[in-house]
Amino acid sequence: MYPRLCLFRGWLLLPPNDEVGKQLFLKGATPACAICHTLDAAGAAGAVGPSLTELQPDAARVLNALKNGIGQMPAYTSLTPEQMQILSEYVAKASRE
Repeated sequence: MYPRLCLFRGWLLLPPNDEVGKQLFLKGATPACAICHTLDAAGAAGAVGPSLTELQPDAARVLNALKNGIGQMPAYTSLTPEQMQILSEYVAKASRE
């Protein structure tokens, strides 16, 4: 089963891929990751949290932060486990591009 993502007031079934992860990073998570974090591959230039392009976290580190929060970053309890997995894998990959 593919993860569900709410876009434009409707539910879509989307395959896990980089584009879904990018959209979660830019606007699918609330608050959007891009508000705080810089990630060059996503065109995000946040100024509050650490630059993910510089930090280059692995997927496990990102997933832990999404589930539990870290520092000022809240836990993202509104995301499904599948969405968290897609987002964490995207950030890990995109931060190394």
